[in-house]
Amino acid sequence: MTTLTIYADSDARTPLQTLTRFEDIRDALAGIGVEFERWDASKPLKPEDGAEEVIAAYQDAIDKLNRKYGFVTIDVVAMHPENPQAEAARGKFLAEHTHDDFETRFFVDGSGMFYIRSGGKVYMTECTRGDLINLPANTTHWFDMGPKPFFKAIRFFRIAEGWVGKFTGDTIADRFPRFERAA
Repeated sequence: MTTLTIYADSDARTPLQTLTRFEDIRDALAGIGVEFERWDASKPLKPEDGAEEVIAAYQDAIDKLNRKYGFVTIDVVAMHPENPQAEAARGKFLAEHTHDDFETRFFVDGSGMFYIRSGGKVYMTECTRGDLINLPANTTHWFDMGPKPFFKAIRFFRIAEGWVGKFTGDTIADRFPRFERAA
């Protein structure tokens, strides 16, 4: 279930608020400039479907978002618990960072946790199937896919280099609950 838990960035033990209704999550994230939407596939997908089938199932929503932002690359990434690179992949995103580009992800299946730091708070957002999250450029955040990651996501990029993180050097991510403790 999609969940937004908001903490003071100085206290990872006591949540200020937990939201589970889509409208409440969307509105809270909009308050910090983060877009949050729900998409439905135009046709059923099978777990083994590849990028072509996934993109075709969400083409109308993808086209609408692309018209708004002018993405140059759209791809599909999948991660499963058996992947031998799962631990290394998880570690790549666990430190707080920013990007010069949007970080835009649509969860076709599975889940992952975005932690967004803004205005003295951390917005711990568990994204699940059907969720689109769009973090503007220079948004301070980190991502946790968990120790046994399971997700399939559409990624959107406006720069040809794709994902390029600028790490802040702050250890804040170490103080907050990891995906497996929070989910």
